[in-house]
Amino acid sequence: MRHDPSILDDLRPRVNRRLIPPSGTILRVKIAAYTNRSPAILLFVIVSGSALPFLSQTPQQPPANPSFKLSKNIAVPMRDGVVLRADVLLPSNSDRFPTLVYRTPYNKESALRGYKSFEKAVARGYAVVLQDVRGRYASDGEFTPYQTEGRDGYDTIEWAAQQPWSDGNVGTFGLSYPGAVQWLAAVENPPHLKAMVPAMTFSTPRNFFYSGGVFDGSWLDWIWLNIAPDIRTRKNLPGPKTHKEAAESWKLEHQRMQEYLPLRDLPDLKDVAPFYYEWLAHPPADPWWDWAELRNKYDRVHAAVLNFSGWYDEAYGPDGATTNFNGLLASRRGEKDPRTRTIIGPWTHGGQEESRSGERDFGPSAAIDYEELILRWMDHYLRGIDNGADREKRVRLFVMGENVWRDEDTWPLKRARSESFYLSSKSAHDRIGTLEHSLTAKNFANSSFKSDPAHPVTDPYTAYGAHDYRSLAGREDVLIYDSEPLLANVEVTGPIHAEIYLSAGCRDLDLWVRLLDVAPDGTAFNLMSPGLDVLRASYRKESLRPDYLSAESITHLDLTRMLTSNTFLAGHRIRVQISGAFFPHFSRNLQTGNSEVTSSRTFPCVVKIFHSRKHPSRIVLPVIPRQ
Repeated sequence: MRHDPSILDDLRPRVNRRLIPPSGTILRVKIAAYTNRSPAILLFVIVSGSALPFLSQTPQQPPANPSFKLSKNIAVPMRDGVVLRADVLLPSNSDRFPTLVYRTPYNKESALRGYKSFEKAVARGYAVVLQDVRGRYASDGEFTPYQTEGRDGYDTIEWAAQQPWSDGNVGTFGLSYPGAVQWLAAVENPPHLKAMVPAMTFSTPRNFFYSGGVFDGSWLDWIWLNIAPDIRTRKNLPGPKTHKEAAESWKLEHQRMQEYLPLRDLPDLKDVAPFYYEWLAHPPADPWWDWAELRNKYDRVHAAVLNFSGWYDEAYGPDGATTNFNGLLASRRGEKDPRTRTIIGPWTHGGQEESRSGERDFGPSAAIDYEELILRWMDHYLRGIDNGADREKRVRLFVMGENVWRDEDTWPLKRARSESFYLSSKSAHDRIGTLEHSLTAKNFANSSFKSDPAHPVTDPYTAYGAHDYRSLAGREDVLIYDSEPLLANVEVTGPIHAEIYLSAGCRDLDLWVRLLDVAPDGTAFNLMSPGLDVLRASYRKESLRPDYLSAESITHLDLTRMLTSNTFLAGHRIRVQISGAFFPHFSRNLQTGNSEVTSSRTFPCVVKIFHSRKHPSRIVLPVIPRQ
């Protein structure tokens, strides 16, 4: 994250921004520079963690402010006896307050030092609890990301509700990891959890740790830059122990680490992150992952939930915001107020207070006051204030291209009309084909591209957001299909379906099908972040046993997880870009039938994409009729 202060952020960890320069991979968390802006806080300090040696790196406390009370490092016991520690902010008057809980692996001290958002909540009449999650900074225990957050979140929420300064009504908030912990706690059904705003987070581990059957490569740098330094400090292990040292070493080591095969033999994280190797040991269809599955647990959640993401968020974000929203609606069918909404803007991960995403500027209306959005939700569902939050339409979307907000009743939009664009080419050697509304006898039966895991197609950009990918057109390892220039605006809002017929001289491959908006000057902007637009062929049935390709036989692949809201303006073209990799976002398919987790030998092959009447590869877009 790299936006201005908001109610959900920590100071140093900034989610989903690459290290610039010279890193070649997207970071799940970026290191931000220190700032001199420190919230003024009254130092009612109760120190229960002073004996912990790793707290020696905690910065100086901010100056006092008589407007509220701050208690430091309050012990919060978990059911297994492990003690987590939290800072508690209270309004200066003596009373019982609705309570907001924020749980983070990124150091509560950084959050408290860097932003005034927590003060704003206290000034609004809330008690605020900021907690380091298990095994991080001031809290005891062993850090195993996400796995203990359900129980620990439940215990923290119930602890907060029982304090003499709480009125028993608890809400939670946060983005990315602090968003995920809310869901993991909510499905445990804590009785006092009444409202939550889980922003830019997931719905399933199958589209979080993996995507389309492919392991997410950004976990590697997330651990190296944001998790490993504190663990090395706590356990006195060799290696970088500060964020600055980790960033410097990443510049030198990132290429070796990202390209290392087999993945499970990478030595660099063996001591600091054994959980990483545990993740690699379990493919996405493994029932082991069910502890993180939300999609079958919505009936356990009774809090009011405001979902939130961006079209350029990490792939799991917009999928989570729509899937979780619809799951809650289904479980609450018949309720007058189902107590859930979803909001999706044009943002990158954490960029909701900016009007730009990468190279696209969406105008001043794109940025929002996220703090106020959260507090307004809490005001209604924790404090009972009649502010209209329950009467607003359930879906709020930003339509890119036209750059307007629109309120809707449902997701997907009921009035959307499925419109097929068929892949077509005039010869077997075409690198740039066309998108047609129908296929003719003149259409050539197939196009082909090379896919070489040893030399994968690599993203030339170092940050998420919209970027100009015109340079990939014409390469031997990429196929491009363009529509004719559009005669009128075409709005595409909703889930997108790519149906591809292919054959290949290898046992397995990854298929990337990317949707782009091409302007008259040739600028070709992507419409989503990588991950929703990839499918591993052997995972096409989502089974634990890989379903490998048969040599040269034609296989049908369905990519069903893409989604966006974008108006292709008159004169623009719709582009489909196909390749066998988009490194380093996700791990490489070796194309041998062996996993990159356990093997290192790669096998290059030629992939044929079919676009005949018998095998009509196409992309199906949800087109919104013009008013």
